[in-house]
Amino acid sequence: MALNTDRRYVSMGGSAADAAEVDAGLRSHMLRVYNLMASGLVLSGIVALLIDTVPAIQSLFYVTVDGQVAGMTLLGMIGMWSPLIILFGAMFMMRSASAAATQGLYWLFVTLQGIGLSILLQVYTDASVVRVFFITAAAFAALSLYGYTTKRSLSGMGSFLIMGVFGLVIAMIVNLFLQSTMLQFVISGIGVLVFSGLIAYDTQRIKEEYSASLDDQTLSKSATWAALSLYINFINLLQFLLFFLGNRE
Repeated sequence: MALNTDRRYVSMGGSAADAAEVDAGLRSHMLRVYNLMASGLVLSGIVALLIDTVPAIQSLFYVTVDGQVAGMTLLGMIGMWSPLIILFGAMFMMRSASAAATQGLYWLFVTLQGIGLSILLQVYTDASVVRVFFITAAAFAALSLYGYTTKRSLSGMGSFLIMGVFGLVIAMIVNLFLQSTMLQFVISGIGVLVFSGLIAYDTQRIKEEYSASLDDQTLSKSATWAALSLYINFINLLQFLLFFLGNRE
């Protein structure tokens, strides 16, 4: 089935062969995005698993008492918050960074994110984390496929979803002090809806931003930023679903 970008290209005077080339280029671009995202998830998972299962590594990030995790070390706290700092820094250098620097930031981000994800393995049973991971992967695949194939424009959802993210951040900061189970339930429910919407929205946005006329370096940077946005959506959806479906230790 020809994509909308191809039909527009044909209507502007391009041949069917040219449109097919654009279509193939888009599929190649999306495959690169998904491969980067999946590789990032694997790397984060390996880091989290090493921290959880290797005592010598765990002791660098967690304080243990009688074999039980009692809190995080200073290095653990720095590692947990550093991805957020990297993310804010990346926003300012998005246009000026080279393709190599962009990929370097991506791999640094997903590696450090593994420290934060290791907390999930302390809170929830390993079996339930694995189960919810595959549930999240199935939901991601369905939502991303919808965003890629739907003819309906999802652009109107963008501002609403971003406002939802800011609202979630504020609510989570407030709940750090309130420690309300009911508020956490509401936050998690809204979080599932918001990040489910963002997966479909970002997929469509990534598809529509693709242009076959871009050079290889620009396409490489574009794929890396796209993978990062989908990676963040996946991780957040996983964490919110764990609240409902995960079994606590």
